[in-house]
Amino acid sequence: MLSTTLIDKIIENALMEDMPYGDITTDNLIPEDSVSEGYIVAKEPGVIAGIEVAERVFHLLDKSIQLKLHVKDGDYVNKGDIILEIKGNTRAILKGERTALNLFQRMCGIATLTYRIKEQVRDLPVRIVDTRKTVPGLRYLDKYSVRCGGGHNHRLGLSDAVLIKDNHINASGGIKKAVEKARESIPHTMTIEVETTTMEEVQEALDAGADIIMLDNMNLEQMKQAVELINKRALVEASGNITMETVRNVALTGVDIISIGALTHSVKAMDLSLKLK
Repeated sequence: MLSTTLIDKIIENALMEDMPYGDITTDNLIPEDSVSEGYIVAKEPGVIAGIEVAERVFHLLDKSIQLKLHVKDGDYVNKGDIILEIKGNTRAILKGERTALNLFQRMCGIATLTYRIKEQVRDLPVRIVDTRKTVPGLRYLDKYSVRCGGGHNHRLGLSDAVLIKDNHINASGGIKKAVEKARESIPHTMTIEVETTTMEEVQEALDAGADIIMLDNMNLEQMKQAVELINKRALVEASGNITMETVRNVALTGVDIISIGALTHSVKAMDLSLKLK
């Protein structure tokens, strides 16, 4: 479920950005009482995410706009499928069109990419997760979209869990010291993850009692060695430049989690179009 309050804040900011002083084209061409019917259609196959967000854009502009949803989040659609039908004030529909599509297309693109990567490892006991490499202000929507595509979320933000990365390690004086300092302060319910790049760092993180050990940009052989070394004493996460082509081989090393920044940081928007009849 998405928070309406948070969605509304995102949409209101987007609408203000798009038309700070109104829509000069629509306001001068379209009569105030004009009513139109239309639909949003998929121009390529993919997974739906954010239909509620698109719906909310139009309702914030005009509560009387009627929408008939043909699919729900998580559904797979084909090229030519009608996603929703819309009827209402023409001005409101035209003013909301681009904002609705910008958000909806991005969300569907994230869900679709997640789904396709997940399909590569569906038969293996591994989780595909996102990262914090999201568009500022849209993280909540980006991570929701990952879930719609069958993936899972890493931490939402810096407040959720301890993830000790290379700069933390350098600034703290080593992995052992960093883990000890974190463990002294955090609640007993919170996990500690440590980023590692070598077998020596993996051993140090293991000895320090890390709950999750991230293998950052390691090759397949290193990952296999690390999984054997850790031997279920901590969860193992693989990260770093993992693609559709490499994800299965990474999963076959035995890691528990594969985090992929590309799910959100450079995703291609799904091609959708709003057409008025």
